[in-house]
Amino acid sequence: MFKAVKNYFSTAWRWQRGRQQSGYDKMLLLTAHWPLRFDSYLIRYPIGAAIPPHRDRVVSGRHYRLNIVVRKSPGGGEFVCAAPIFSSARIKLFRPDIAEHSVTRVEGGPRYVLSIGWVLG
Repeated sequence: MFKAVKNYFSTAWRWQRGRQQSGYDKMLLLTAHWPLRFDSYLIRYPIGAAIPPHRDRVVSGRHYRLNIVVRKSPGGGEFVCAAPIFSSARIKLFRPDIAEHSVTRVEGGPRYVLSIGWVLG
């Protein structure tokens, strides 16, 4: 438990490079493993950033993610998902473990997204 808390405070509220090595940055806001395993990030997509089509594997359970677009880019930066659960201009709910998803190249200005993910089962 102490190690998890120490790890959280060493990474939370600091910009880090995204996992896809595609130019985006993420800031861990809050995470927990109990009673529900979840994470929340602020994601920054600068001009030129894009995320190729992929799925986010989990060891077990069903992974859900809710993305709320805080600031749209005037050009590009569109979220693309093969099978969203819900999708509107600023709200995207999807299963990143089974639905291929991506973000088109950001061209008009930075894009910011609040991303909340959780695993059930």
